[in-house]
Amino acid sequence: MTTGGTTWQKLLRLGAVLTLVVATAGCQLFSRGVTISDPVIDTPGPPTGESTIGAREHPRVVAAYGGVYEDRGAERAIARMVGRLVAASDNPAQSYRITILNSPVVNAFALPGGYLYVTRGLLALANDSAELAAVISHEMAHVTAHHAIARLKRAEATAVVSRVVANVVDDPERQKEALASAKLSFARFSQIQELEADAVGVKTLSKAGYDPYAASRFLKAMAEFSNVVSARGAGDQPDFLSSHPTTPERIVKARNAARAINAPGFGERGRDAYLNSLNGMLYGDDPREGFVRGRSFLHAGLGIAFTVPGDFTLENSKEAVLASNGSGTALRFDGTNVPASMSLADYLRSGWINGLISESVRDTEIAGQPAATASAVAEGWSFRIAALRANGATYRFIFATREPTQSFDLAFRTTISSFRMLSGRERAELRPLRVRIVTARQGDSIDRMAARMAGIAPDRRAELFKVLNGLDDDSELQPGMLVKIIAE
Repeated sequence: MTTGGTTWQKLLRLGAVLTLVVATAGCQLFSRGVTISDPVIDTPGPPTGESTIGAREHPRVVAAYGGVYEDRGAERAIARMVGRLVAASDNPAQSYRITILNSPVVNAFALPGGYLYVTRGLLALANDSAELAAVISHEMAHVTAHHAIARLKRAEATAVVSRVVANVVDDPERQKEALASAKLSFARFSQIQELEADAVGVKTLSKAGYDPYAASRFLKAMAEFSNVVSARGAGDQPDFLSSHPTTPERIVKARNAARAINAPGFGERGRDAYLNSLNGMLYGDDPREGFVRGRSFLHAGLGIAFTVPGDFTLENSKEAVLASNGSGTALRFDGTNVPASMSLADYLRSGWINGLISESVRDTEIAGQPAATASAVAEGWSFRIAALRANGATYRFIFATREPTQSFDLAFRTTISSFRMLSGRERAELRPLRVRIVTARQGDSIDRMAARMAGIAPDRRAELFKVLNGLDDDSELQPGMLVKIIAE
């Protein structure tokens, strides 16, 4: 991955490293080519103007979300339900193209013309066919109601208002009020669309013979999953909640919509068949993008690893590996192109670091590899930077904080000192995480099952196990019950 100096000057000047870390999570470390394959489901229908927009944007969506995820079990699970939902929808003649995206983010969305997307992260969170059908019927409702086009036009109008206000209104406070009002209006407009799609989706769900309460159940699961998993997205991949806000009111409305149609117990859930279709599905980071294992990042392809201090939460994003702690310190680790003829100290002095303290630049070694370190101060932010060469590549550690205490320096030194080269055996033994479907036996408990989870921080295993399986604190595992665990 190549990171330009201009971009980094802006990042460092604005102190945006911290914002980036808090707001993003899991995808890839280095950019790579993406092969675009055909969508999983393609229902017939005449081309429209909206489908032209969808076709134009489809390759960009696929590339941004790591490509198409191919899994015959997941594809069959979707294929079994999509025909029923189309037949039960408000417009059975509408054409749909459904793509499974290779992303751990929990997301689903629609483009104009019937282009629907679900991520493998969302498939892993759903607990039965009805919950997945609820997501798809919701997105189909957006298509039949032409919400995407309406939202695009509203967004364009909001942007025009913002430009006019910025150009015409001299009073900064009036500017702020007018812009806030425009944004609030757009947010309300979007919320109304979501509630409308919920209502239509629940009706379609029930008409197709699925449990209509699955919609409220999955909305609740997504909210709980967001609380358990620290990250809300993957780099430039927003999660479902960023565009589909889940509030208690929305969950209640979805439940009331289901209650108005049928009493609980009506409709198909298809739990066991759906769970079996997930067995072996990739979970979390794609192997090509490296692995987060607790507080360590390991990349078999690059042959490198490092570990962050115990109070840091580590995430793997599209542009970099990111981490932050509860004290306002953020970390970014990435790769960059530096000419072999240029020393790392000269690279640090080459102008891409805003506020560089020249006398702080030091040549050193990290894990026996040539390296250089430096400090910088800009716009109230303090930075500690390290650059190192390993296996012909150049890597950067960048720490940022507004309060440069001794613990900040210690976290920086501890992290860069942990950098190491993986042995051939370690690289060969690294395995991706996968969803495994196992059968509960007599005496199995939530804690016992959670202890079998791999690649998950110990303090998050039980909560993640409960969320992934739709369980609460009072739930008990029954012998013969199928459950999801995450294993290598």
